[in-house]
Amino acid sequence: MFHEVDETEAIATVHAALETGINYFDVAPAYGGTRSETVLGKALKGIDRSSYVLSTKVGKYIDNNGQDKLDYSRKQIRLSIKESGKRLGVDYFDIIYIHDIEYHDRRYTELALSEGLDAVQELKNEGRIGSVGFGIYPIDLWKRILSTLPIDLALVHNHYCLNDNRILELLPIAREQGIGIINAAPYASGLLTNRGPSDWHPAGTEERAIFKKASDFCISQGFSISELAFQFSSQNPSIPTTMFSTADHRLLNQSLEWFEKPVDMGLVDQVRNILHPVKNKDWF
Repeated sequence: MFHEVDETEAIATVHAALETGINYFDVAPAYGGTRSETVLGKALKGIDRSSYVLSTKVGKYIDNNGQDKLDYSRKQIRLSIKESGKRLGVDYFDIIYIHDIEYHDRRYTELALSEGLDAVQELKNEGRIGSVGFGIYPIDLWKRILSTLPIDLALVHNHYCLNDNRILELLPIAREQGIGIINAAPYASGLLTNRGPSDWHPAGTEERAIFKKASDFCISQGFSISELAFQFSSQNPSIPTTMFSTADHRLLNQSLEWFEKPVDMGLVDQVRNILHPVKNKDWF
């Protein structure tokens, strides 16, 4: 998604994660144009299937030109699950998320919420998957989905990090409906890193400068903004699962070391004050 990945190192990182007790892995056909599924499948080959939880996604794909392609039809979803299973070497998924239904100006949203969800529920009833959820961004869509649709899980990204805490608006609804929340993207898709986001991120020059100011402040205090961001996102007891990504076992170990240290809320308040101009900003 962000840069080239060495396959051998990626596989070693998965094995290192398993050794530390991490037991949940998430991929999608759209990540790297099926590459993430393929490499993870190689890493999990020969590993006891009962020792890990696995999720992938349906509905969003990458075409031959590298562009997003959305298809939430029943036929495509069933085909997608079959193809993902081959790449990952499994015949059962613990979780399936319907992916990025807000893309393309929400042209396919209603199809995803109707035929798409029905198709995934059918697969659950057939015993081919364990739980059903969505993996999307917009808060308004989340409130609608959590309040009205029969799902098990919500994969919420970029909404519980130093610059955005809107996941807190969703927690009471999810609790009432018995829906699990998974928090993803603690680094705000690269905004909360020293190197900054990738070129594809929609943040403008002025907005990037604000995040750079926050990063520079952390460095002046002897911290990396990534360390503070990871600690903040992963240490809220009301949000038991935080998903982060790496294909480097050294960064994996670094993240786990960060996690073991209590977050400095005084520093968090100072950084969030710097980031206030972009607080809860929507990135389209």
